[in-house]
Amino acid sequence: MNFGSKDNTMDKRTELKQSDKTVEGSYDEAIRELKPIEYIRTVNGYLMKGNYKSAYAVIQRAFVMCPDDPFVISFYGSLQAIVDRKHRSGVDNCTKAIAMVQKSAGTMGKEMLFPVLYLNLGRAYIAAGRKKNAVIAFNQGLHYDPRHAAITKELRKLGMREKPLVSFLGRSNPVNKYLGKVLNRKRHV
Repeated sequence: MNFGSKDNTMDKRTELKQSDKTVEGSYDEAIRELKPIEYIRTVNGYLMKGNYKSAYAVIQRAFVMCPDDPFVISFYGSLQAIVDRKHRSGVDNCTKAIAMVQKSAGTMGKEMLFPVLYLNLGRAYIAAGRKKNAVIAFNQGLHYDPRHAAITKELRKLGMREKPLVSFLGRSNPVNKYLGKVLNRKRHV
């Protein structure tokens, strides 16, 4: 198969989106020559649908084809922890991916990609039952992008509270309690 042209790359992506098969047969041939970013896009598509097994099948192929790509390693580690329940290995792969990007992050643009790496690490920690570590990872990702939607969503799922309105007072202070109740009522009206 010749996938050199731009049209053929689109055909490959379309073929991947139309198929939910495991990595075998014609599906195997379609993803054989993808670039790392194309694997990641395909994986994200499956993750958005909640199809973790198909995402894991694609990222396993990507891991074989692109073993030195930090984002492939990161997604592989996250899904390894979630799907295969290989928690230690999954967390190690996510951590390795972050270290690889930090080592090569001489350019400013690469720092903007850290939230995705920390998101994957946090998800691996959640799969491992390590909520505290997950929160730390998610907060590290928010350090690079305070409005990262996926990280914010994960923190909400964990039941994370917002910061007290009057930060120098404790959460249980009556002023913070009252202001929180008033603002909460206005949000739901």
